[in-house]
Amino acid sequence: MANCLTLKKSNCKNCYKCIRNCPVKAIKFSGNQAQIIGNECILCGQCFVACPQNAREIVQETEKVKVLLQSGAPVIVSLAPSFIGNYDGVGIDAMRRALQKLGFADVEETAIGATMVKNEYDRMLREEHRDIIISSCCHSINLLIQKYFPACLEYLADVLSPMQAHCQDIKKRIPNAKTVFIGPCLSKKDEAEYYSGIVDAVLTFEELTNWLKEENIELEQEMDVTPESRARFFPTTGGILRTMTKNVPNVKYIAIDGIEKCMAALRDIETGKVHHCFIEMSACEGSCINGPIMNKANNMPIMDYIAVADYAGEKDFAVSQPAPVTLKKQFEYIEHKLSMPTEAEIMSVMRQMGKNTPAQELNCGSCGYNTCREKAIAVCQGKAEISMCLPYLKDKAESFSDTMVKNTPNGLLVLNENMEVQQINEAARRILNIRHASDVLGEQVTRIMDSGSFINVYTTGRPIQNQRVYLAEYQRYVEQTVVHDKDSHLLIGILRDVTDEEIQKEKKEKISRQTMEVADKVVEKQMRIVQEIASLLGETAAETKIALAKLKESIADE
Repeated sequence: MANCLTLKKSNCKNCYKCIRNCPVKAIKFSGNQAQIIGNECILCGQCFVACPQNAREIVQETEKVKVLLQSGAPVIVSLAPSFIGNYDGVGIDAMRRALQKLGFADVEETAIGATMVKNEYDRMLREEHRDIIISSCCHSINLLIQKYFPACLEYLADVLSPMQAHCQDIKKRIPNAKTVFIGPCLSKKDEAEYYSGIVDAVLTFEELTNWLKEENIELEQEMDVTPESRARFFPTTGGILRTMTKNVPNVKYIAIDGIEKCMAALRDIETGKVHHCFIEMSACEGSCINGPIMNKANNMPIMDYIAVADYAGEKDFAVSQPAPVTLKKQFEYIEHKLSMPTEAEIMSVMRQMGKNTPAQELNCGSCGYNTCREKAIAVCQGKAEISMCLPYLKDKAESFSDTMVKNTPNGLLVLNENMEVQQINEAARRILNIRHASDVLGEQVTRIMDSGSFINVYTTGRPIQNQRVYLAEYQRYVEQTVVHDKDSHLLIGILRDVTDEEIQKEKKEKISRQTMEVADKVVEKQMRIVQEIASLLGETAAETKIALAKLKESIADE
């Protein structure tokens, strides 16, 4: 299978929208990046349409076509009949003139090949008396059957697609011609490459539009009338049936669009209970006018159908019907399945995902798989990661968060912007003497503590960090931090009980004061003693002085 889709890794945001929209789950995730599994993909383009980041890109072939134009060979365009829906008010003649300005030799409608194909379908029903025939115009449906419903391969019409039948006819009529198909389909790129030698290149409508803009070529608003153009109905649901004669007795003609419905129909066929049917199958709901390239920018199925219906004629194109053998196309089974894991391996992954009982298997589909068991099998096969399970991640995050909240020694108080208690942990309940959280949840915070700090943070937008307050009602000191989470519209209060610290601090301060008082008394007493000693020393000195003076006088008299 051609690698028609590429991935811009930088844009893949691990959202899993692509796998949710992939009908065959042909996407694996590695390193949080989505990767398309080539041998499982049916190129329906749903991941391209669904991707919100435009991480998927269709391989461009514009440069390849430019090389063909420079080769000197006549390059003929086979233009898909859905063009009338993509280019409103622009008929085939106007399209031809615009594309000839790009260098193409001519432009023809793929509906010519569609006429040949529907004629062959009529012949098969009329002459070969097959029990069931499934149309093979849609390459994505062909791949779906080849890869996922091999039991139905015998019912797939072994006929070229309209694109192939038309391009084969062009090369038969025009010597050395090169053919380029232009349409709304991604899978046609793969079909052209796999069945080489018929279609030389494939452009999408998006590629053509960009090329015309680069060359400043304007499409003229001009419609033409072609009564012999009934096959223009082919890109609509039931369009193939509308062009067929449907005159074979006992044959039921059925049209089914959308891969999910087609898969359901194929399962019905596998039961062996379906008989005598011609079934038109289209991968896209609404058929080709709702193809992935049209759908990306121009999803107007009703308007597009009206455009096709108004443009289509009532008669068939005049064609030279090829011999049946020249329209033959072989389809083979394409092996794709990875080995199925054992039951023990599946259950091991289920347990890792937290699915220990059937009740825990939510089957929510958020990971992209229909059931938890399908997801577990994909994990075993290396296609998915356990972390893709959102309930698992949610439970894991909540469990981690709950563990943190329950075991932190700090009190946590969460309020909404109406100052109503939304959450309170056990530590906060101890601080505020609250027995059960249910006693205060939904109540105003003023019921349990002063709301001033919370209101101040909410009105000013400035957080409070490590503010010490005394909760007189609870006789506790706390160090509080209050922040406002504007994204979640919540106020978060963190209360650290510092009562013991404050008591110890007061004790130390009391001891310090007592020590200072004792020291002051000791100093005062010492000063008194010093003064008394000084006074006594002064009196003794005076008396000694008098005594010595008298002694001196006495000696002098002798």
